[in-house]
Amino acid sequence: MRFIIVTGMSGAGKSTVLKALEDMDYFCVDNLPVMLIDKFAEISSDSNFKNDKVAIGIDIRSGEALGELNNVLRSLTENKFNYEILFLDASDKVLVKRYKETRREHPLAHGSRIEDGIAQERNRIDFLKRIADYTIDTSGLLTRELKKEVKKIVTSDKNYINMIVTVMSFGYKFGIPQDADFVFDVRFMPNPYYDADLRKMTGNDEEVRDYVMNSDASVRFMKSLYEMCELIIPNFINTEDRHQIVIAIGCTGGRHRSVTVANLLAEKLKELPYSTRVFHRDIVYDSYVKGEL
Repeated sequence: MRFIIVTGMSGAGKSTVLKALEDMDYFCVDNLPVMLIDKFAEISSDSNFKNDKVAIGIDIRSGEALGELNNVLRSLTENKFNYEILFLDASDKVLVKRYKETRREHPLAHGSRIEDGIAQERNRIDFLKRIADYTIDTSGLLTRELKKEVKKIVTSDKNYINMIVTVMSFGYKFGIPQDADFVFDVRFMPNPYYDADLRKMTGNDEEVRDYVMNSDASVRFMKSLYEMCELIIPNFINTEDRHQIVIAIGCTGGRHRSVTVANLLAEKLKELPYSTRVFHRDIVYDSYVKGEL
């Protein structure tokens, strides 16, 4: 039997996760009173219970009873009942934005600032984050991406690594991305813009990719870039407790060279045990500025 406790910060996506688990045939119960967890675990482990996959949602709405959760978890362990904790987190900035968009009041705000409620909640549930088996930072995740992460946890078990790598292409003339952790300049590579047949194409086209990579310097750079990422990403996980990294690749307009390199890097990084996605920030904007759209 698999028993997952879904918890974390209010507004971080617990409802979405429970819905995703339901879609994967889990029997889900949200906001179960803390003092009933022991009893519910006993019932769900009974042979007459028709589902061997169970998930419960626990959060700050449990009020003062949340302080008893440590004792309940200790009791489950003593009774040799296996459980896993999935903790959902997000940055304060993102949580505030989500609350403002939905016009909901934070459970601990009580008419005061949302930021104050978030700070109190972090303090009260920190013990859960420290003992969690899995942590997902949902700050930059779309709903479908969060569901994909949940599916990976369910299928990969303890091999799940909580790291989302975003490889972003951009154009220097539109500014360096503010959220970039690493920025690499590829303006030294062959520029398809000066080839009339390739100018209106993008780095998503094979002809452009072949043109950009038809250089010893380009090939050597891609090899070194991948090796660098292979080194720095796991060290960010181990030493910085980071769950998201943005790697920005820039060329002049963000249309040809940066798109090519971002695609190739993202494709290669998918061989590593991280969630990798690619985003081309300026590919359409550059076309618009040039009057091609």
